[in-house]
Amino acid sequence: MLRSLCLALMMLAVCGFGDFAAAAEPPKYLGPTSVVASKDGKSLFVAEQDAKQIAVVDLGSGKVARTMPTPAEPTGLAISPDGAKLYVVCAAPAGTVAVMDAASGQVSATIPTGYGACGPAVTPDGKRLYVCNRFLHNVSVIDLTTNKEVARVAVPREPVGAAVTPDGKTVVVINLLPIDRADAFDVAAAVSLIDTATNQATNVRLPNGSSSVRGVCVSPCGKYAYVTHILSRYQMPTTQLERGWMNTNALSVIDLAAKKLFNTVLLDDVDLGAANPYGVACTADGKQICVAHAGTHELSVIDAPALLEKLTKIATNPLDPAKLKPEERVAYASLNAGDVPNDLSFLVGIRQRIKLEGLGPRGVAVVGSRAYAACYFSDALAVVDLNPKPEKLVSSIPLGPAPVLTVVRRGHLFFTDAGLCFQHWQSCESCHPDARADGLNWDLMNDGMGNPKNTKSMLFAHKTPPAMSESVRETAESAVRSGITHIQFAVRPDEDAQAIDEYLKSLTPVPSPHLVNGQLSESARRGRDLFFSERAGCGRCHPEPLYTDQKMHDVASKGQYDRGSKFDTPTLIECWRTAPYMHDGRYTTMKQLLIEGKHGAAGSQLEKLSEQEINDLVEFVLSL
Repeated sequence: MLRSLCLALMMLAVCGFGDFAAAAEPPKYLGPTSVVASKDGKSLFVAEQDAKQIAVVDLGSGKVARTMPTPAEPTGLAISPDGAKLYVVCAAPAGTVAVMDAASGQVSATIPTGYGACGPAVTPDGKRLYVCNRFLHNVSVIDLTTNKEVARVAVPREPVGAAVTPDGKTVVVINLLPIDRADAFDVAAAVSLIDTATNQATNVRLPNGSSSVRGVCVSPCGKYAYVTHILSRYQMPTTQLERGWMNTNALSVIDLAAKKLFNTVLLDDVDLGAANPYGVACTADGKQICVAHAGTHELSVIDAPALLEKLTKIATNPLDPAKLKPEERVAYASLNAGDVPNDLSFLVGIRQRIKLEGLGPRGVAVVGSRAYAACYFSDALAVVDLNPKPEKLVSSIPLGPAPVLTVVRRGHLFFTDAGLCFQHWQSCESCHPDARADGLNWDLMNDGMGNPKNTKSMLFAHKTPPAMSESVRETAESAVRSGITHIQFAVRPDEDAQAIDEYLKSLTPVPSPHLVNGQLSESARRGRDLFFSERAGCGRCHPEPLYTDQKMHDVASKGQYDRGSKFDTPTLIECWRTAPYMHDGRYTTMKQLLIEGKHGAAGSQLEKLSEQEINDLVEFVLSL
């Protein structure tokens, strides 16, 4: 009873009810995102991204023992095999790795990496560190004997996490988004397997509709990698949510020896989604897989041997429906391996869903028989006893005072919270990761059926009305409310939508990786002159400062499924991260849009531009 009362009071504070948010000074948030255990299992290191520090949690007392400041926002942690050093990756246009003494927090070295550095992984021999450079689409290979980068390995798109096999031969890298034509039949993100001997990457494609790939771990035996992601049913019209009609949430199993996808299982239940899977970790014996669900504030605990046995059995011995008894046909929803990614009952009996004491769980670590999840919006660690006594299944470790959420912070929570959605299948974040775009086309009902449109970034949505590609919403405010009603299939108080509005209004552009020391390159400066010239004429529809005239234009982009020929002019700011391009996502690169799509050719001399001029124009646009 006392625990329930305390949790209720914490939730009131977190949600900012009453006068909780009326503090004289803006509240300071910790924003825990990732967690790693010390080698002796006595402590946890927690990256607190918003506070720009590392919290060291003593597991004996269940309290924060100390904090260690970081040079910039920490986006990932890794610990050396001997436990002496903590590698803290800090993301910035000039990403770095701070090499810390795990005991004192003293920084002994700073290693330059790439833009958007995150997701570090150390080889078992402690000689190499791999860091994902998210916005450069590559992975830094760092020699830890010299603390210098020795190579970079190209991967498909926005690498955000990595894990190394126990033998040190393979680095498993997850790529957040797909990079395909969005109007293609198959659109999917990939997992990159880097051979540490050659630095060559093999890309393993996930199932059609895979996006928002957030978590990765390798089984202790080294045979499998477990990867969490959303599995979107983007080719269906968005008329309902039941049975994963729009979005499902998945765990893919990669066969590392074969370098191929073993299979993908759904983490949802038949009538209850498990939105936004994030961090994943295994117990030391490999018998349990723990998955954090950022959208439903849960932890899935999966019986790994049972899962692998079931997947192996159905792969080698497909079931013949003609030989099954009537009651068996009901029990076996999957008759062959191809059925598994559509089977919402596959994990029944081998997975437990546990509600956490905390909101927005992200990174996960397992120490002994306990799992710990970094809860971003609660500034706490959620704790789950994997071998519990009934009364001690779930608890939490506060990392600081219970946070008081401002309207903007509450809007961020609501944007990521599938509790706003009917049956919890998805959140706004499901189609708009980091409030940007998932790279998919969706057939929304706001402009009729059968005419899918590419997901748009939410950046500056409230500053550039109207909303949607066909301007069917006069403002972003009306689009937010329509989304809650017709995409989340929910009825919510307007205060929720107001909070989401304020969060989206607070978004700021991320500086382009095409900038040089924060400035336009020489090529981009030439491109800027061309952009605003009469020869190219781009500035007519894309004027400064938002690079949109907020009007509808016919740019000869009408496709086979479109009813009209005029579309809203989007802002070009941050277009370097929003491929594919055009309202139906038919072009994967900006250069392809100009050359093949002849975009902006009407009323200009675009076709007379030299290749160098085209390259300069592209460089400028991608620098915005």
